[in-house]
Amino acid sequence: MQVGGSWRQYSLNSEGTIFTDYDGPINYQEYGAYMQVQKKMVDDRLKFTGSLRYDKADNFDGNFSPRISASYSLGSSKTRNLRASYQTGFRNPTTQDLYIGLDAGRAFLVGSAPDNLDRYTTPAFPVRNATGRALLGKSTVALSGRAAYENAFTLASVLAGAPKKANFAYVQPEKVSAYEVGYRAGFGRMAFDLSIYYNDYEDFIGNKTVIVPFFGKADFSDGGVAGLALQSGDYKAFQIYTNSTADISSYGGTVGYTTKIFGNYDFGVNYTYAKFDFDKASDPDYKAGFNTPEHKVKVSFGNTSMFENFGFNVNFRWNDEYFWESSFVDAMVEANSVMDAQINYSVPKWKSVFKLGGANLGGNEYVSAPGVGQIGSQYYFSWTINP
Repeated sequence: MQVGGSWRQYSLNSEGTIFTDYDGPINYQEYGAYMQVQKKMVDDRLKFTGSLRYDKADNFDGNFSPRISASYSLGSSKTRNLRASYQTGFRNPTTQDLYIGLDAGRAFLVGSAPDNLDRYTTPAFPVRNATGRALLGKSTVALSGRAAYENAFTLASVLAGAPKKANFAYVQPEKVSAYEVGYRAGFGRMAFDLSIYYNDYEDFIGNKTVIVPFFGKADFSDGGVAGLALQSGDYKAFQIYTNSTADISSYGGTVGYTTKIFGNYDFGVNYTYAKFDFDKASDPDYKAGFNTPEHKVKVSFGNTSMFENFGFNVNFRWNDEYFWESSFVDAMVEANSVMDAQINYSVPKWKSVFKLGGANLGGNEYVSAPGVGQIGSQYYFSWTINP
């Protein structure tokens, strides 16, 4: 049996450059506790594990996360293993989801913490429409973060020419129910591992783009004045942080194989499949940001003792292209192939290990996300002493 707890204190202090901490740090906390019980049975072939977590963060109700798993070893030497698990979990909104207040160019980003909505205000913009200037009693207007959540149109409805009021709730913790089954087997110099999973999400956290008019009510309860704001370009786009009500799931699996070849050389290959299941038509304003390649492959080859005190390892990694969504940019990330290698030499009398290696030896620059710097080749040398 294991028990434990945790406590974390956040203190945001960007001096208003990213968060709405203009007048000083924003402080909030989260804490939790857990208990886990593990029991072996049936001649230690069956292992049962059950656990329960409780977590609480400022701004949100507490969450319980029960988990259960079992594994069973087969064969006289117990070298084959079947496993299955059911887990529940949740993800609290990040500091950005809660307290950001930033002009990202294409939209204003505003977090949905209750004390963040009125603290964030955009710069003043000129009002083009004469009716709008008359209603406001001034020629410029600044928009609050609250307006993005309470007086805005959905982007999809504006693009379709039929503006509709957005009714998106403040962001809440995301929950998931996860199912996994797996099999692992060792046969002499070979080992095989297979796992398959399915995740069912509730309240998946993401972004929605909304259109905030400079004047008028988005529900048209004032006679449709906000329509004039749209016609004259008196509006701004905001990206808000909320949860999707759509059915969202992900599933996939991993298969791996390792063996010895050419005597004592290690060879391994691993394939990972990850699929995100989300019907965009069911929630057109939602940006999920799964940002994961559907296919990934890794191949490794090496020898820890090719000859006395000398070893090496070579890895090849590949992933296919995938679509990246974020608050700042949406774009395809191209497929990439990367070769890494390392050699190491031990000097026992010096109690030392020397390593020489490189990453992305092919030199083809690639990006891991749009908008970030390209990743080129890296080379290193190290000398480690273990006294």
